[in-house]
Amino acid sequence: MTGPLEGVKVLDLTSVLLGPYATQIMGDLGADVIKIESPAGDTTRQTGVERNPGMASFFLIANRNKRSLVLDLKKEAAKEALWRLIDTADVFIHAIRPKAIRRLGFGPEAVLARNPRIVYAGVHGFKEDGPYDNRPAYDDIIQAGSGLSALMHRYSGRPMHTPMVTADKTCGITTAYAVMAALFHRERTGQGQAVEIPMLEVMTSFVLADHMHGAVFDPPLEPMGYPRVLAPDRRPHETSDGKYICLLAYTDAQWQRLFGAVGREEMLEDPRFCNLSARTQNSQALYALAAEIIKEKPLADWLALAEEFELPHMPVNTFEDLPEDPHLKATGFFESHEHPTEGPLTYTGVPTYYSATPGGIRRTPPCLGEHSEEVLREAGLDDAQIKEALT
Repeated sequence: MTGPLEGVKVLDLTSVLLGPYATQIMGDLGADVIKIESPAGDTTRQTGVERNPGMASFFLIANRNKRSLVLDLKKEAAKEALWRLIDTADVFIHAIRPKAIRRLGFGPEAVLARNPRIVYAGVHGFKEDGPYDNRPAYDDIIQAGSGLSALMHRYSGRPMHTPMVTADKTCGITTAYAVMAALFHRERTGQGQAVEIPMLEVMTSFVLADHMHGAVFDPPLEPMGYPRVLAPDRRPHETSDGKYICLLAYTDAQWQRLFGAVGREEMLEDPRFCNLSARTQNSQALYALAAEIIKEKPLADWLALAEEFELPHMPVNTFEDLPEDPHLKATGFFESHEHPTEGPLTYTGVPTYYSATPGGIRRTPPCLGEHSEEVLREAGLDDAQIKEALT
């Protein structure tokens, strides 16, 4: 397996989920990702369930296709080893606060002076030139600050976080594409650059991509918040046999087919539902009507009807249902790989597909420091220098 990023060397100084998720995407696409860890290792090595110490589930999920190098960057020999790696690297990515990374000596100015072709990516909680620039930030903090937690107020009566690390994963994807865009620029011009990925700005943009709504106009024509997705009845609906389906008619033609299929043709003349604009303004009434209609038939009937009339639909899958989903099984989305210390592991596959340069899972997640000597030898260090850098 090759991948579109084959030949790209990534120095990954990130930890937890955001950065590791971003670099795993790059590794899946063929990049040589060198995960540089402190002697204690990434904290996620102890997060979740584990068979062996230092290889917990959270770490295993986001660190495939990487090699592990342990460096204590408080020591000069370790710093010098990192500089040697920087000399031939394509990407340097970290999630250390700006002042702290500069104290270590690896700020963007210093790294780009050493290697002008490198893409230097800094993942921070907040953009550097704002008043929050040096605050610590985690997923929950950014969900709160970006307006995402407040969205849950509409449903629960109080602000809540989404039940997954939404900010970390969204910002991880953003980091991956930001780095790849800078690499594309470097390939055209030979010029490296610093790329800043501030979590608050990324997530605020993400939340407001639909919820800016009427405030895109100045002055606002309507308050922020996209009515259709804020309707309380926008949810999977219960069928007559107690199961659940998401049946989403969206276009005029789809609603016409749905109303006709269930004998509610009169709804086609209802001014609340006659076109997309009207349905958007009357979303709650529309979804409440959909809930009433769906309750009239069992799940199997709805699945057959949706197929017949080409209506977008899916039954509600639990986590446990996903490996048995007929589509995911047919496409081979879940993969099993043998790990040298952890035994068989199940992964989701690479979710993007390339006809000429497919990505893939080449390496299972590394044990702490597993590739330290190998990586430093490739960088040109001799035995004495390797020993000094690693002790």
